[in-house]
Amino acid sequence: MSDNEDPAGYRVLARKYRPSSFAELIGQDAMVQTLKNAIATGRIAHAFMLTGVRGVGKTTTARIIAKALNCIGEDGKSEAVTEPCSTCEHCTAIAEDRHVDVIEMDAASRTGVDDIRELIESVRYRPSSARFKVYIIDEVHMLSKNAFNALLKTLEEPPEHVKFVFATTEIRKVPVTVLSRCQRFDLRRIDMETLSNHFKSVAEKESVETEPDALQLISRAADGSVRDGLSLLDQAIALSDGPVSGPTVQSMLGLADRAQLFDLYETLMGGDIKQALEQLSSMYADGADPVVVIQDLLDVTYWLTRLKIAPEIGQANYTPEIERTRGGELAERLAMPVLTRNWQLLLKGLGEVQNAPAPLQAAEMILVRIAYAADLPPTGELVKKLDDAQASSSANTAPPAAPPTASPSDGTPTGSLRGDDATAVATAPAPAVEPESTPQALIAPTSFREVVELFDARREAAICTALRSNVHLVHFEAGRIEFRPDEHAPRDLASRTAAQLSDWTGNRWVVSISQEKGEPTLLEQDQADEQAAKDALETLPVVQAIKEAFPGAAISKVVPKFALDELSEDVVPPDETELEEED
Repeated sequence: MSDNEDPAGYRVLARKYRPSSFAELIGQDAMVQTLKNAIATGRIAHAFMLTGVRGVGKTTTARIIAKALNCIGEDGKSEAVTEPCSTCEHCTAIAEDRHVDVIEMDAASRTGVDDIRELIESVRYRPSSARFKVYIIDEVHMLSKNAFNALLKTLEEPPEHVKFVFATTEIRKVPVTVLSRCQRFDLRRIDMETLSNHFKSVAEKESVETEPDALQLISRAADGSVRDGLSLLDQAIALSDGPVSGPTVQSMLGLADRAQLFDLYETLMGGDIKQALEQLSSMYADGADPVVVIQDLLDVTYWLTRLKIAPEIGQANYTPEIERTRGGELAERLAMPVLTRNWQLLLKGLGEVQNAPAPLQAAEMILVRIAYAADLPPTGELVKKLDDAQASSSANTAPPAAPPTASPSDGTPTGSLRGDDATAVATAPAPAVEPESTPQALIAPTSFREVVELFDARREAAICTALRSNVHLVHFEAGRIEFRPDEHAPRDLASRTAAQLSDWTGNRWVVSISQEKGEPTLLEQDQADEQAAKDALETLPVVQAIKEAFPGAAISKVVPKFALDELSEDVVPPDETELEEED
């Protein structure tokens, strides 16, 4: 199964036990069967696209394909085989990455069009010793747009002696024009049972004793990646003096003990906040990461939900004993709405813990939130109580001779319900709806300024602004307006104004355009009035005194306290009167 021992020194398990044939690939049965049938029948595609998450065997599969296409067997006469011999000169050279006709290119470091042009130039030459010239391009999604375009023609009609094998973790970044020219294989994540058995086999070959709990933890942390799992197993073997145990792996990964997690979950569902916080502090002191604890609680919630839906999965061979027993008990006790609510609270809390400056404190607040929510009845039960209370209130309606306090006319609730959960239900009569005022009830504007104010009150901002800033009034009377618009006014301003006024007032309005000069716009009139008010204030002694005390001060806005006609008279403000009395 393994390659030859490296004389230079120790090799990590992920390299030492890298598959060298289709039979050694784990968890990819559909792809392996397809490739073996294609090779056996000679229906070999000219380009393959291998996609999947990290560590599931994309590059390894590409090298095995190159071996299978060029293997000549131990006798040196075999054609393409479904299982490479790993002993002939071609298999050995490919395994050692020195075969001249198998070109492996890392697209992450060679992304440009010049690199692809160099590859295309070499395609036209026949292989020097092998049966096929195989180009393996890893992380192909990293190629530039021009590089992909340069590859298209060759990829569509390559020479018969050339095969392309692409590998990528980001299939969505590969142009569809490239995907349509390849035979695509999606390598799936490896399930935990398969990973655990594989790691056990590797540990036995390394003469290392492992506990099932340790392998289960490593398989869960690997998240479907064989390479990640072997790297963790390598680290656990180096950390352990003897057998690889569950507590050792937990400490290495910063995980909480699985039994402690179920204890914490049960405590939260019982609403014992103090005990839950003490348990979390104990787990944190033992090295558990608060983020990982929340993630593990999410995992427990998911497992309980699955057990609730399909209890038979608890009897599967790969299910740990603690998850079968403790998980089964919790799944029977907890209702589905409670589990879904816990999932939402934990999922939202996970982001808070990850971004919090103090993750432990954030995790504690999440537990407090869940413990308090555990006392709440399910939503369906609350709705049923509300419906029952409303029905009971309707059945017990007081007769007409009841006291006025119980009559609906004064808005007093006709019934209520208070249960153990302190949920109160009250019914009250709907408030009387005031009739909407009809357009005929509106008072017609008596001035052009009132017209503008009406448009402002009706929130017709565009027309209001145009009438105020871009219109010079020539004539106004009830039902008729004549104005001169400037160059910035909308062309349909007159017709829109007439239509709106007729609709709002219920009377016909005629709005016409005149060529006469007319009055200043309302905006100009307001600005002139404000300037007059400023000029009037400038003459007041108190204002002059302020300007002398604060050189450079100016009146920026006038909020009149007296009428403008009163400001023109010699009226002494209260502040000035007080100053004169003090003098």
